[in-house]
Amino acid sequence: MINTPIRFITVGSLKESYLREAAAEYKKRLSGMCRVEEIELKECKLPEDPSESEIKQALAQEAKAILAAVPSRAYLVALCVEGKQYDSPELSSLLERAGQEASELCFVIGSSHGLAPEVKAAAKLRLSVSKLTFPHQLMRVILLEAVYRCCQISKGSKYHK
Repeated sequence: MINTPIRFITVGSLKESYLREAAAEYKKRLSGMCRVEEIELKECKLPEDPSESEIKQALAQEAKAILAAVPSRAYLVALCVEGKQYDSPELSSLLERAGQEASELCFVIGSSHGLAPEVKAAAKLRLSVSKLTFPHQLMRVILLEAVYRCCQISKGSKYHK
């Protein structure tokens, strides 16, 4: 059963009330099974049409803050487009095993420009939720639901149909 503490590190804030409400609902559901922590980091300000160099510099700055927020014995999962895709039962099984070996499960969602290579390199798992592209704010809600579903599967609940 997944009952390891879970930390969500996200870059940027949820601006829309409906997304904040959905995220709060899944965090509440998860908190009944394990300790849940969310760390919201500031997204680096970029000009309207940033250069590749400006984006790279911003991602490097965000990476420092992200990596500083990751506990030393955590199992780090980085959400990125080139990551591996799993179905819900597979991901549940993987997280259950990871939670038995690590002090904490730690998920990171980058800014609208993604994650720096050093964050991806530090991750034990690069996860792609879909081949579709989603706004990173909506991805937070999708990730919370996916992790909640994995916890439900792990404990044998009928939530997953």
